[in-house]
Amino acid sequence: MAELVYPPVIGAARTLFKALDLKFDIAGTDNIPRRGGAVLVSNHIGYLDFVFAGLTARPAKRLVRFMAKESVFRHKVSGPLMRAMKHIPVDRGQGMHAYKHALTALRSGEIIGVFPEATISESFTLKNFKSGAARLAQEAGVPLLPVALWGTQRLWTKGHKRDLGRNHFPITIRVGEPMAADPAEQAEKITDRLRTRVQDLLEAAQRAYPVRPKDAEDTWWIPAHLGGTAPAAPGSLA
Repeated sequence: MAELVYPPVIGAARTLFKALDLKFDIAGTDNIPRRGGAVLVSNHIGYLDFVFAGLTARPAKRLVRFMAKESVFRHKVSGPLMRAMKHIPVDRGQGMHAYKHALTALRSGEIIGVFPEATISESFTLKNFKSGAARLAQEAGVPLLPVALWGTQRLWTKGHKRDLGRNHFPITIRVGEPMAADPAEQAEKITDRLRTRVQDLLEAAQRAYPVRPKDAEDTWWIPAHLGGTAPAAPGSLA
């Protein structure tokens, strides 16, 4: 079936990013398979992360169907777009329906996007991962694709106003090698290894990020353990 909505939305996003003069540094897109199902797994630091994570699949000419909270699908603007792009609504009280929907899509050869932290990390560090992505990959017999985003929080994130001016923000994205999800291995162990992979990619993205804060007022987007003023992660000694 022809994709009548998704490609134009991607085109509109790229036009916006060009207007904002965002500076992209994306590496590892050759790890995205050109065919077959896969579970793309990303950290979550901003409201636009699904757009940026989805861009990693474009060199392979793939589209990513993201699992997102059901309330986004009820919005009068985003709802029709999300449904037309075949993203998957997740009702946290009835998650099995979304799980089965995603499993069917994976088995039909789709790439499914998952944010295993389930919500934005206000500390901009990795929260604990839920095991759903690993279980999906195991049951569908597809690989996991670890992705790390950095800089997206500066545009729009929880607890901060949108900053969609022409600020030339850099956006750094790293895509790791596909990771097998052995059905014989415990999903929790796969999830631990997956989180470690994403953490490694996140640290690589942070090291490559070309901007350092000019003054103390510009450190809100930097994690406490890196010298910033973002809230410390729960349980952290920072």
